[in-house]
Amino acid sequence: DLMIGDGELCLVAGPTGSGKSTLLGAINGLVPHFTGGRVTGSVLVAGRNTRDLPPAGMADLVGYVGQDPARGFVAETVEYELAYGMEQAGVPPETMRVRVEETLDLMGIADLRDRKLTDLSGGEQQRVAIGAVLTAHPRVLVLDEPTSALDPGAAEDVMAALTRLVHDSAMTVVVAEHRLERVIQHADRVVVIEPGGVVTSGDPREVMKTSSVAPPIVHLGRAQGWDPLPLTVREARRRPGRIGRPVAVEEREEPNGSEMAVTTRGLSITYGSQVAVRNATVGFRRGEIAVVMGRNGSGKSSLFWALQGSLEPDRGTVERNVRVGLVPQSPADLLFLPTVAAECEQADTDANVAAGSCRELLDELADGIDGLSHPRDLSEGQRLALVLALQLVTAPDALLLDEPTRGLDYNSKEQLAGVLRRMAGQGKCVVLSTHDVEFAALVADRVVVMSQGEVVSDGRARAALTASPLFAPQIAKVMAPEPVLRVDEVVAVSR
Repeated sequence: DLMIGDGELCLVAGPTGSGKSTLLGAINGLVPHFTGGRVTGSVLVAGRNTRDLPPAGMADLVGYVGQDPARGFVAETVEYELAYGMEQAGVPPETMRVRVEETLDLMGIADLRDRKLTDLSGGEQQRVAIGAVLTAHPRVLVLDEPTSALDPGAAEDVMAALTRLVHDSAMTVVVAEHRLERVIQHADRVVVIEPGGVVTSGDPREVMKTSSVAPPIVHLGRAQGWDPLPLTVREARRRPGRIGRPVAVEEREEPNGSEMAVTTRGLSITYGSQVAVRNATVGFRRGEIAVVMGRNGSGKSSLFWALQGSLEPDRGTVERNVRVGLVPQSPADLLFLPTVAAECEQADTDANVAAGSCRELLDELADGIDGLSHPRDLSEGQRLALVLALQLVTAPDALLLDEPTRGLDYNSKEQLAGVLRRMAGQGKCVVLSTHDVEFAALVADRVVVMSQGEVVSDGRARAALTASPLFAPQIAKVMAPEPVLRVDEVVAVSR
């Protein structure tokens, strides 16, 4: 039993595959009318029962954006996509024009107005998808992982826009998110779904006391015995007992003497008149974990496809001294068999490894996935874990991962970090692109920052992540000016 009030911002949290997307889909009737399944009980939205009405019957009331926003696009350009829903609802043209302009400004996408949707980065597509449902002025907005593909600045802008809608328009917003540090300070209510479907709902601070998923700042508060728990950096920094003395932290040795795995020299890539990568010279070594960061649309994905060899540059060269594997932003593109078990068995055969090797890796990344499940019926995080396992079982000498933490809970990210550290320890090159600064703090030896297609900085991770307010993880902000990145570093010196 759960009641979400008018004008509330409700955060839905829980481990990967716990049922968050299923709960969200029940709000507009996708569950069970589209997904199938057996439903007991009822879901009422402003008096309408979703068991009686399919999603089309709820469309004027509930706006919904799923984990993969691009799957919902129907138009060719951004402006037409924003207008499409209103056209279907018969909104007068003069009203449509005003709403499109308002939404372009609200979501910070006015410069994308005439761009083709297929040419946008994953983060840009996410903002357009949210804008497309907002133009219909729904009373309830349901968002599944809305900040997962956004850089930190864009995520803050989107959450600020959603908060304004809640406060100024009394819109009800229900958000499922793994990166709780981006959302929890805005939430009026937190709903945590544990494995097995057990649901806890209530005030964010109270729920966070016992939740199995929590942002780094809550883990810090638990470790320090703070009550009430802080939910923001400001609250943690104002604690009288905040740790403020110098902290000794260990650095991994820089693999200066190790072999260069892949290098670009003067690399440039364009799509029509759009410059994606501009004169980039950068190299990645064996034995290191390098993280490439930057705003949405800064050229990270294009750089990765060129490194892997599927994208020919307009100018410059790419030198590969090892075999390179790539996990793309849309991992489902690499899945083609009807069951998880079949995908794993085929991967073992292709890699000429012992039967069960791929499944063992999958269980390490996301335990409990039914082998008979269709890969496209998995949650986004489970599907990503499967594709990671398919790539890892081939033991590439260099592994590129484009946004590898989308859909992964904190525990799954720690397990992934362990796998990547072992690969680096074995002398392999690991390069990942991410907007997840907390994951970067967990794994990175080195951080490369891109902007407008150019490499603008390249240096050791601790210095890079503590120097930038935008890319600094929560603990670094709390402990500044001390160069501390993670809760375990604080706990280690406070004993």
